Amino acid sequence: MKILGVITARGGSKGIPGKNIKDLGGLPLIAYTIKSAQESGVFDKIILSTDDPKIAEVAKKYGCDVPFIRPAELAQDGTPHLPVMQHAVEWLKENENYNPDFVTILQPTAPLRQSWHIKEALGLLLKQKADSVVAVTEIPGHHSPYWAVVCDENGLGKLFTGDSIKNRIPRRQSFPQKTYSNSGALYMFKTELLFDKEEPNFYGDKVAIYPIEEKYCVNIDEPSDWELAEKSIKMLEI
Repeated sequence: MKILGVITARGGSKGIPGKNIKDLGGLPLIAYTIKSAQESGVFDKIILSTDDPKIAEVAKKYGCDVPFIRPAELAQDGTPHLPVMQHAVEWLKENENYNPDFVTILQPTAPLRQSWHIKEALGLLLKQKADSVVAVTEIPGHHSPYWAVVCDENGLGKLFTGDSIKNRIPRRQSFPQKTYSNSGALYMFKTELLFDKEEPNFYGDKVAIYPIEEKYCVNIDEPSDWELAEKSIKMLEI
């Protein structure tokens, strides 16, 4: 079984310029993801997909393979991950005759992801015989969809679930079940999904959900996220 880890890090960040190689707690941001991937022991190949030679040099310094520089048309603000992953897998197939069974997306903007998160996610994927596994974090009670309100066509409020606001569940402890949102920490999936003839994707029909504790779920997009990540690294002693 071959598992490819792809660290995606384009240049040109506007919220935090140069964030992927900016110092965070004594290491470049990208180093945390490289380290957790290496220490997981899950991958037979770990590569970086980037359009930025500076990011590539830093990644190489920390032992990450950079087999290509991503084409500029795949490194725009609005470029989705799907064509980026298709490009990486196709390049490795054509140039290195490498064909992984599973692919994992690892974003540097989730630096608190730990090596054991990756190992446990793989274990869950195999145990469930799923098409993919996605790392999630529990939605706090005060943000739960069970308490969310929307406006109808008349401008009147109702619960997101479709029920009347008067029937709102009074205590979060009484919610029927936990709800989750994507943590951004990792996406692991069967390679064949990327090239599905009808609907290329990286989820499939059977998606295993791997919950990660909130304290490990910082996604760095804005300066305030960076400050939170710095505090979390000190608290968690990463």
